[in-house]
Amino acid sequence: MSTLTPPKPDAATAAKAAPKASLRGPVRVLLRVHRRPLRIMGAAVLLWILGMVGIALWSDRVAEDYAASGCSFEHTVIGCGDIVRGYLDSQMRLNGVQIWTGLLMMALPAAFGAFIAGPAIARELESGTFRLAWSQSVRPARWLAAKLLVPAVLAVATTTALATASSWFWSRHDDSPYASAWFERAVYGVLGTVPVAYALFGLALGALLGLLVRRTVTAMAATAIGYGLVLMAVNTVRSGLWPTRTDVFPVRSGYEFPPQAWSVAQGYETSTGERIPVDACLMSQDDLVDCLASLGASERYHDYHPASHFWPLQFVETGILLALTALAVFAAFRVLRRLHG
Repeated sequence: MSTLTPPKPDAATAAKAAPKASLRGPVRVLLRVHRRPLRIMGAAVLLWILGMVGIALWSDRVAEDYAASGCSFEHTVIGCGDIVRGYLDSQMRLNGVQIWTGLLMMALPAAFGAFIAGPAIARELESGTFRLAWSQSVRPARWLAAKLLVPAVLAVATTTALATASSWFWSRHDDSPYASAWFERAVYGVLGTVPVAYALFGLALGALLGLLVRRTVTAMAATAIGYGLVLMAVNTVRSGLWPTRTDVFPVRSGYEFPPQAWSVAQGYETSTGERIPVDACLMSQDDLVDCLASLGASERYHDYHPASHFWPLQFVETGILLALTALAVFAAFRVLRRLHG
């Protein structure tokens, strides 16, 4: 062996010298390439939260002036018109902000998923730039993991901030004359754990469709459509995710509906337990009691979710979405392995 030829390292030395698998490089590249849209999104969310805080504080001041005036919107007297009108306008504006925030939170997971499906994954597969990363000791699995990790962290942080601000916003004005109930979509979808679960599901769905479609615009559109279908399906079955509470009471008994409860179904019930629709005697010429007696019914039933069912419903829906997320992520890695090894 020549004196200029370096000795071959043993196995232990070679293992120490080999670079460790790390996501730091791919993560840094992703943040650098997409830094502008990420900054814009962060700034937009921050401005939205500051706007919510500003409107809430302004509304509190209007409400304090209204309470100090002694006026009432139920019995308006001379000299109270402008004060009552200003108070009601501020409360309507609060309700409008809550509705728009709910719509924003519904759309955010689709935006996250479209970003993953299009610019982050499908565009690289379509243009072939992924080969540059894979040729620099970045395995396909690490490449995809970086694509998912960074947006997931940002999506969780963004959604949590919005959900926290929305919860604070809603709880401070739940006694407003225009307040939305906890089970309405504009409120339920921005509270609790559900918003974060939807955001993660949108990301996972976008990653899977980006790998399957491999066309930027088509993958983004497919992600938005797929997310919308899942959102509509969950909204349709939400009331059945947790057992309802049922009250049975005589007809015309003066039954009072529980406050802040979500009415799911109501009607009449026979002695055998058979249920009759609430409009069964709507077109009858007979008295309601006589009509129901002819049908064998003498009691009413009411299925509902009390306010205490909020968290059970949230946890069940979150569990379903996280299971779909895990399934989509698993399928994405399987598709990547099958296509590119």
